[in-house]
Amino acid sequence: MLIKNEIYETVITDYTNEGQGVAHIEGCAVFIPNAIAGEKVRVRIEKAQKTWAAGKIVEILEKSPHRVNRECPVAKLCGGCDFWHMDYEEESRLKADRVKSCLNRIGGETLENVPILAAPTCYGYRNKAQYPVSAKKGRAYAGFFRAGTHDVVENKRCLILPTETDAVKDAVMDYVNQHRVSVYDEAAHKGLLRHIYVRRGVLSGQVLVCLVCNGDRLPKVEELLKRLQKIPGFTTLVLSVNTKKGNTVLGDKFLTLHGPGFIEDTLCGLTFRLSPRSFYQVNHHQAQRLYEAAIAQAEITKNDLVLDLYCGVGTITLAMASAAGKVIGVEVIPQAVEDAKDNAKRNGIENAEFFCGDAGAAALELEQKGIRPDVVVVDPPRKGLNADTIEALHRMSPRRIVYVSCDPATLARDVALLKERGYILKNAMAADLFPRCSHVESVVTLSRKTPDDVIEIDLELDELDITAAESKATYPEIKEYVLKHHGLKVSSLYIAQVKRKCGLDVGENHNLPSPGGRPQPQVPPEKEEAIRDALKYFSML
Repeated sequence: MLIKNEIYETVITDYTNEGQGVAHIEGCAVFIPNAIAGEKVRVRIEKAQKTWAAGKIVEILEKSPHRVNRECPVAKLCGGCDFWHMDYEEESRLKADRVKSCLNRIGGETLENVPILAAPTCYGYRNKAQYPVSAKKGRAYAGFFRAGTHDVVENKRCLILPTETDAVKDAVMDYVNQHRVSVYDEAAHKGLLRHIYVRRGVLSGQVLVCLVCNGDRLPKVEELLKRLQKIPGFTTLVLSVNTKKGNTVLGDKFLTLHGPGFIEDTLCGLTFRLSPRSFYQVNHHQAQRLYEAAIAQAEITKNDLVLDLYCGVGTITLAMASAAGKVIGVEVIPQAVEDAKDNAKRNGIENAEFFCGDAGAAALELEQKGIRPDVVVVDPPRKGLNADTIEALHRMSPRRIVYVSCDPATLARDVALLKERGYILKNAMAADLFPRCSHVESVVTLSRKTPDDVIEIDLELDELDITAAESKATYPEIKEYVLKHHGLKVSSLYIAQVKRKCGLDVGENHNLPSPGGRPQPQVPPEKEEAIRDALKYFSML
């Protein structure tokens, strides 16, 4: 076990999913922020566990050619960006490698490389911002949360936002400080203003301002409007009422204080109406390239029925409509569905239908009604597809599934599950919609197996790990997940014990009595909880 506050010399060998550097010291994995693969560094251990540690660079002995001076003055404090310390070439490489690694390690593929749609610029690309607000010494300010905390880091100019967005933030805070509008105190659950939400249409130039408040009234709204109306493109002001405790930003009630309550923007040649809760990719240029790639991979014909799950305001759905016979979009947020229907009318698209509902339940309902799509497009949230959606896709049996993902790990997990149900991965591509940030999008295409895809082989059953085949994840994969996400080493015995408790099958050789009748060690509670988390992650529970 490494010693806290001790300094060790090591080499950065890899990156975590969040973009931190990884080194191995005395057999222990050490996670190091602001590091670049290949660098030789001296590291101070700031947290030490039995199987992992967290460290901080105190000296770079051999600097990577990809290291650059940070352009953002608060990059090391703010939790918004992760990669201002490296050039964009290295950032693109590590993101593409992350997608490839997940598909190979979790999805069971053997890809040599995954291409990436690199962004043409790292500056001013975000069309949406959510600023938390705070106060210190009687002065209110807005910024972004420090990584892993709810401490607000003030930043006069965020480089990944357009100048209009920061101008809105400054105008609102000027109004707040001049008129002594109270700001929200999370611990006391008191104060009015919680967040400043700004959305800007890239092609329309329209700006929507939504103030999230712990109440349903703003004082002196006319004074705020005087300031906002000086900002180019300002169109509408909305109040979102959120009186609940917790981390959710937007509330359930929206009051339009000025303008129509929405903005419009153009994507893939179509005009979309965007309200505060509408899902819309934050990088307009890269989203258009991603959607164009997804549509091309779908290979839609005029005879096809296309189902788009998690359709948001209908961006991909409507973009596919001209190539398809009919498109159906499903979305769980009612306002987004209404926006999608309006967007279809606005663009004169008559072969599109939209339904409000959970993707899994809606897919099962459509399947029960005998609706058999030829192509299905899914763009789920970070947690990926649920079991109902996977099962509905299996029963619908579309010839092609196009999966747009914001999390390579859950994408790879779902790819493995769909492969078990008769699909083959045909294409995979990464897309960087978040330059300077650790997230990466990807799009893959799966095709239903045909007789030509089947190869007959003879296997000796004794050579197979039957337990792994039945359980969707091997024991080594479960061990790796628990180590990476919980910092714990677990034995096959412990995994088998937890699987038995959960009613899952285990192999005949697992969990047998110890020789001589000695009592077996029982899984400790913290390790049982970690193993259960892994089983849920691999969709085994």
